[in-house]
Amino acid sequence: MALVPSWSAGAAITDDPTVDAATRATFQKLATAVLTDRTQALVDGKDGDKDRRRTSGFSGKVRLSDAQSREESSALSELRGRKARLARLGEKYSSAKTSVKLNATQVKGRTAKVSVTETTTLTYRKIRGNEPKTTGFQAHHELTFKADRKGNWQLTDIRNTDDGVAVNQIEPPPVVPEPTAVPTTSAPAPSTSAPAPSTTAPAPSTSAPAPSTTATTPNSGNPPAAPRAAITPNPPAAPKNFSASGYDYKAMVDYATKHWNNYNPEYPSFDGAGAGGDCTNFVSQALKAGGWKHVPGYVYDYTKWFGNSEIQSHSFIGVNEFSWFALHSGRVSSLDNVYQMDLGDVLQMDFNRDGAKDHTMIVTYRSPQGVPYLSYHSTNTYNRSVASIIASYPNAYYYAYRT
Repeated sequence: MALVPSWSAGAAITDDPTVDAATRATFQKLATAVLTDRTQALVDGKDGDKDRRRTSGFSGKVRLSDAQSREESSALSELRGRKARLARLGEKYSSAKTSVKLNATQVKGRTAKVSVTETTTLTYRKIRGNEPKTTGFQAHHELTFKADRKGNWQLTDIRNTDDGVAVNQIEPPPVVPEPTAVPTTSAPAPSTSAPAPSTTAPAPSTSAPAPSTTATTPNSGNPPAAPRAAITPNPPAAPKNFSASGYDYKAMVDYATKHWNNYNPEYPSFDGAGAGGDCTNFVSQALKAGGWKHVPGYVYDYTKWFGNSEIQSHSFIGVNEFSWFALHSGRVSSLDNVYQMDLGDVLQMDFNRDGAKDHTMIVTYRSPQGVPYLSYHSTNTYNRSVASIIASYPNAYYYAYRT
C-alpha cells in the first residue's frame, strides 16, 4: 500500500509535490523499464539489442536523472560483458521476461522511496540441447526519486535490498551479519562464551590473499577446512552413487523446487535488512527433506545440526558453520571441481576470498553434458547454471560438496 503524506494547507505544488495514483503507476513503469533493460542485456540476438533502451521513452513528469542514466549505461555495458563471458562458457539466453510489482511508496518532501519486487524469467538457448527450459529469480529493490521545483520526478538511485545477487544485478552482495539461532525455553542453553555465527564478506576482490588453512571455531579445537574447488569445465568424471548414502536426492530437489520462492512457514525466514541471509537455512531444509537427521545440542556447537520453527543451530543457518558440521560429520566430502556436482550436492562461495564463506546453494538439475544448475535463497533463484555464477563472479573462491 502506498504511503502518501498529508500536505499543509496552501503548500505550493512546486515545493511539495504529491504522488497520486498515476505518478505511482509511472514509477512502476520506469522501474520495469530499468530492470528489463538490464535483463535484456543478457539475452542473445535481437531480443537483447543494446541500442533498444526502454528507459529512453520516459521524459517530463517521471524520468531518469542524467547521472542515473549514465549509471544505467555503465550497468548495461557490464552485463553485456557478463553475457560474453557466459557465451564462452557455452551458455546463452534466447529470451527473457521481467515484471515489477510496486509494494510501497513513501514520500518526504521532494523525495520518494519506492519499494518494488522484480520477477524475471530467462529462457535458455538450446546450445548443448539438455539445458532446463528456464531459470528465474525474484529480487527486491528500493528506488529513490527526487522532484524538481516544477514537480517533475527524476530517478536518482536504485538499490538492491536482498542479501544475495541476481543474474542481472551488478552490485556486490551487501555486508550483513548471518542470522543468529535463538534457543527457546525447551532447548539447551548456548554456551555464554561462544561467538555468534560468522558474518558475510564485502565485494569480490581480485587481489585478496588466499584463505587461511585454519579457522576460528565456536567449539573447542579447529573445525575442518574445506579445500577450494576448481571452476574449469570438463573435469575428470566423479559419478555420484545415489544409493550409497541412503538419502533421497529427488526429495531434496523437489523441496528446493517447491520452496525457492514459496517459503515454508514451518521455518523462520532470515531474508531482509538486518536479518542476514536465508541461503544456508534453505539448503539445510532441503537436505533435511532428503533424509539428513537432526544432531541435537547447543546452538553454538558446530558438531550439532538441527532446525525447526522455534530453534536452529548455527550449523543449520550459518554458511561457515554448515561447512564445519558437514565435513566434521562425514555427511559430505569435498569435490575437486564445481562441474562434478550432481543432484543434492552443495556449492558455497567466498566472494572476497578472505577465507570466510558467504553463500550456500544446492544443485537441482545436472545436464547430461555435465553442467550443474543451482537453486538458492537470497536472492530467490532457481536452476541457475554454475557457468552463470562463475561468469558473474570469476574471482570468487568456490567450495563444492558431495552429499
